[in-house]
Amino acid sequence: MTDITELQTRLEALKTQRASGIARVSYDGKTVEYRGDSEIAAAIRDIEAEISKEQGITPVRHIRFSTSKGY
Repeated sequence: MTDITELQTRLEALKTQRASGIARVSYDGKTVEYRGDSEIAAAIRDIEAEISKEQGITPVRHIRFSTSKGY
């Protein structure tokens, strides 16, 4: 199991590479090459979900709206 600091390091590397448009990410002597932006975006979502899980944050699954016509 990875710790939060390693996950955050990986997340920052992915975000930096996504912003630069390069599909190759290196961290801690490891290199990963992605095929496209959608693959990098999916990896970012996965790492963010894992960080949230480690921190005990649960995702919001339902949003309830309440509207009125003002009567």
